[in-house]
Amino acid sequence: MATITQAEPLAGTTPVLRDVKPAAPAAVRNVAIDAYRGLVMVLMMAEVLQLSRVSAAYPASLFWKILAYNQTHVEWFGCSLHDTIQPGFSFLVGVALPYSIASRVAKGARFADLLWHALWRSFVLVVLGVFLRSMDHSMTYFTFEDTLSQIGFGYPFLFLLGYYSSKTPSLKWIWTSLGLLLFGYWLAWALYPAAPANFDWQSVGVSSAWNAQHNFTGFAAHWNKNYNFGNRFDQWFLNLFPREHPFVYNDGGYLTLSFIPTLGTMILGLIAGRWLRESRSGESRHFESQSLQPRPTVPVSKLLLLGVVGIALGLALHYSGICPVVKRIWTPSWTIFSGGICFLFLAAFSWVIEMKGFKKWAFPLVVVGMNSIVAYCIAHFMEEFLVSTFRIHLGPNFFQFAGAGLEPFFRGVAILLCYWLVLFWMYQRKLFLKI
Repeated sequence: MATITQAEPLAGTTPVLRDVKPAAPAAVRNVAIDAYRGLVMVLMMAEVLQLSRVSAAYPASLFWKILAYNQTHVEWFGCSLHDTIQPGFSFLVGVALPYSIASRVAKGARFADLLWHALWRSFVLVVLGVFLRSMDHSMTYFTFEDTLSQIGFGYPFLFLLGYYSSKTPSLKWIWTSLGLLLFGYWLAWALYPAAPANFDWQSVGVSSAWNAQHNFTGFAAHWNKNYNFGNRFDQWFLNLFPREHPFVYNDGGYLTLSFIPTLGTMILGLIAGRWLRESRSGESRHFESQSLQPRPTVPVSKLLLLGVVGIALGLALHYSGICPVVKRIWTPSWTIFSGGICFLFLAAFSWVIEMKGFKKWAFPLVVVGMNSIVAYCIAHFMEEFLVSTFRIHLGPNFFQFAGAGLEPFFRGVAILLCYWLVLFWMYQRKLFLKI
């Protein structure tokens, strides 16, 4: 079950940033993973800054326009910084899995115990996702396109792949599984007929202007908004649940079946996690035999190579018309493209923190990254409470001290600081929410 515990999110490690002399070098925490996860969660929580509103108040400012663009999702094709949040979170689930499996096995857990934990974690993530998405509705809102539900659906499969692949040093089965997964999903969409020429796009919530600007033509039309294989599945699947209104389409184009290519993103993270853990294990054995203190080694070249290849391959699939890069429906090319970005982020954090030893700057991110589920929930529960509290105790115009246009920004900074202070309080007391 979900519990508040003093154990760490990445099992078998210690929640400290200062340099220590561990008895077992392999147990040293990989701070880079926590820091990267913290960045992902901060980007999500930073929605309270409302940069789009600030940009609208200063339409001539390129600075605010760039910031606002990177705090919103692109309409269809493309990528902003905000679009990298969900891939990053999913990717890091895969990165952490080899550490988690090894720790539990070392403590004597059997396969049945591990499988039960994976299934339970999957169930809790899906339920929590539905619960959070139902907060503004009159009844339970059964949709499964949110980050937690998507990870929850794919997690048992990720665990099975991670567990059985841990028995061999080869990554052949992981790469093969990833290829078959993405190709099979691509094929299902490619075989589903595209919309006819006279289709009424407004019947699925797509205006004529949006259709003309964002939807694809030719073979890529199989991945157009709200007329595709995934939306057809949801018109059947989501209407099996009690609903306020029958499901016809999602306004943003998001889909339940996106959990399949999201699983691909987690598998890419699993590959990165294997590399990181194996490099640390090999280093530990070497230095133990030499009776020396280990210095972290990171497969940065591998991470960088896959990062560049992933971005290039994803764009090649898009511009060739084989498979467009669309985050909202998580196309296989988006899995590859965004996975490349995740590899680059992980390489950068690993190089700076683990190899160069610059850790102190990352402390604010680590505080968030070590309690990512709490951070996710805080962003859903606390914003309105804090806004109301500020209004009551500071007055309705307190955050207008720099002008009405900047009011959303400074109020958001205060809210974000309160989020962090809650997480810092938990960090100091070693309270971490585990699922």
